[in-house]
Amino acid sequence: MNIKPLADRVLVKPAEETEQTKGGIFIPDTAAKEKPQEGEVIAVGEGKVNDEGKIIAPKVKIGDKVLFRKYAGTELDLDDVKYLIMGESDILALIE
Repeated sequence: MNIKPLADRVLVKPAEETEQTKGGIFIPDTAAKEKPQEGEVIAVGEGKVNDEGKIIAPKVKIGDKVLFRKYAGTELDLDDVKYLIMGESDILALIE
């Protein structure tokens, strides 16, 4: 299935949840895990329309690694892969 976000929406594939902390401790499946806040931009809308009717192009592009708000977006399951669709304003930073 092909998804094309509208306006200033962005389709993001969240990073995989880690099973091990940086200190080497393994987290069991039963423990409450934090939602990933990093991901890769998969698709981008055309941009937001301003008051004059002009389209403001998004700052992110396909392939960018991003940091987003903890509870941002709407979850989608497409072909057994989890994605988030969110407004560009929910993206906090680019990861370089």
